[in-house]
Amino acid sequence: MPKINDYIRERFFPHIWCPGCGHGIVLRGLITAVMEIGWDKNSIVMVSGIGCSSRISGYVDFHSLHTLHGRALAFATGVKITKPELNVIVPMGDGDALAIGGNHFIHAARRNIEMTAIVMNNRIYGMTGGQYSPLSGYGSKATTAPYGNIDHDFDVVTLSKAAGASFVARTTTYHVTQMVDILKKAFTHPGFSVVEVMSQCPTYYGRKNQMGDAADMMEWFKDNTTPIGSEAKQRNPALIERGIFIQEQKPEYCREYDGLIQKAMKGGA
Repeated sequence: MPKINDYIRERFFPHIWCPGCGHGIVLRGLITAVMEIGWDKNSIVMVSGIGCSSRISGYVDFHSLHTLHGRALAFATGVKITKPELNVIVPMGDGDALAIGGNHFIHAARRNIEMTAIVMNNRIYGMTGGQYSPLSGYGSKATTAPYGNIDHDFDVVTLSKAAGASFVARTTTYHVTQMVDILKKAFTHPGFSVVEVMSQCPTYYGRKNQMGDAADMMEWFKDNTTPIGSEAKQRNPALIERGIFIQEQKPEYCREYDGLIQKAMKGGA
């Protein structure tokens, strides 16, 4: 049976994430999901951009590309089109996914190309100084919003569904068992999968918004989220739902593209 150490690059540890950062929990959950699926690590390509979350590609012993800010999905699309047999995982933060990378995100979802986009949502730009992001939310504080943010945030799930993703889910770093289960289903789904993982940033978001330390922020995830369709949600609409929102079969881009090539080679109309 493989061990966690078989899937990481130990020479790059200790990692650079702040104490209490949720991204290490995501790393462990991701590797656990890969182990339980039984993938050969040489069949995996991880593509990331820039930011705290994007450093994850340096810690896994997979084929990996650490690319430009916001362009992870564009690079990943190139990898998948040319080598469709590979399993492509794209971990992203707030900016890579939905700010500078927003256009790539909606079109990757629209095409339904088979890969998994993990949106590690810590509601802040952590690596560059704690600026507010498209996921910070109205009223939240940041170094660039000392009196409160007036931008409204994206709902990752709603946006992904509207853009056409065929697998859409949300979980948190508190709900690790659920995270692993969702990632396993996302990784093996034959289409574009989006998994939002609510992840704590005690250094910037937690401190600026008086949410306490990492443990306090994870308790917040516990107390303020609920399974999809629960009675608790009916009683308290402010609760954030988690689970799998969409899991449907749609034509997958690489398979459709291969079909076009076969048709052209046969001279078909």
